[in-house]
Amino acid sequence: MSVKEIAYIGVEASDLNEWARFATDLLGLQIGTRSDDLLTLRMDQKLHRWILTRGPADDLAFMGYECGSDAALDDTVKALKAAGSAVTEGDAALARQRGVQRIAFTTDPLGNRVELVVGLADAATPFQSAKLVGSFVTGSGGAGHHVLMEHGKDRKTVMAWYERLGFKPSDHIDQPMAPGFVASVSFLHCNGRHHSLALANMPFPKRMHHFMMEVSDLSDVGFAYDRCMDDRRPFEMTLGMHPNDRMFSFYVRTPSGFSIEFGWGGLIIDDATWTVKQLDRLSVWGHRPGHVVAELLKAAA
Repeated sequence: MSVKEIAYIGVEASDLNEWARFATDLLGLQIGTRSDDLLTLRMDQKLHRWILTRGPADDLAFMGYECGSDAALDDTVKALKAAGSAVTEGDAALARQRGVQRIAFTTDPLGNRVELVVGLADAATPFQSAKLVGSFVTGSGGAGHHVLMEHGKDRKTVMAWYERLGFKPSDHIDQPMAPGFVASVSFLHCNGRHHSLALANMPFPKRMHHFMMEVSDLSDVGFAYDRCMDDRRPFEMTLGMHPNDRMFSFYVRTPSGFSIEFGWGGLIIDDATWTVKQLDRLSVWGHRPGHVVAELLKAAA
């Protein structure tokens, strides 16, 4: 497989100060670098996992996928070019900016900038969180997973494109939500993490629906949930569990409008034994919209 993990995520954000507070005080990340127009965030020993640049979009700006070697990057570039995608080799300045040894970039069928990299650097100092009891789960699973919005694009075309990067299907969920509307999501993996990428067909204005951060200690989910509650952050979904990756999590809105899934206990799969499944619900229990839970609690009180 060529792509082995999500190395980093890039966001164009209008309020870097609020992002810094949200990420550190509520979620437990660490600031890497900070300037008027740039904020980088750490989750582990790596130089950064989040790169936020000042701008009005408040949306996904780029995705960095780590390849296992120079040869793997070359093979991926060759496969993309053979299929008609334009791929550009990044220069030394861009590589330094991203903190990698080598970088190439292209555009996926959804219009998202995809950066293929080798050698994301470690930071000079150990990762330290002012909030976490445990740690973020990264390592061989990369920074986490993200869900991209299809916005009417043909899913087979998008999946075929990502399969050239080395992604494989994990499973699919189609859940009827209202008369005439089915929420449809396909999940893909490139390592043992159940999915590093998902493609979703549902109404949502952003390029990315959410990014998932996983923690090693269950109590950190509860502590983060309380911090977000006390801060009166909008919850897209309250505590719950998914049927496919078994993640126990909640979803909180970021200052840019998409969500962070903050979770624990994600499933690790083995390609040798894994069977792709078709499921009919997005959550086993919970994951109710925040305003629905607020009304139920109000009624109960």
